[in-house]
Amino acid sequence: MSDVIERLFEVLKQRRHADPAESYVAGLHQAGLNRILEKVGEESTETIIAAKDAGHSGDTTELIKETADLWFHTLVMLEHLGEHPENIFAELEHRFGTSGISEKNNRNK
Repeated sequence: MSDVIERLFEVLKQRRHADPAESYVAGLHQAGLNRILEKVGEESTETIIAAKDAGHSGDTTELIKETADLWFHTLVMLEHLGEHPENIFAELEHRFGTSGISEKNNRNK
């Protein structure tokens, strides 16, 4: 599963320095972190709405599309800040075997 994320991340890294007139990703980077964060926020909201709609209708088509958009823009954000998705996987791996309540309590210390 992470192979898709890795391949997408490599494409995003390459497109960062492309012509913003020809690359959406390059345009986001050129616009700066605030614009990228606006997109992450927008896609988060759209994902929440799609999830609520799916909860009522049972149709998850839009939820899948909006979640893909959210993940895409989150990867752009990570790349912009010099981070790699592998660090997210490592953090999730680190949390295995720890209850969610314990993990959250440890963050607040």
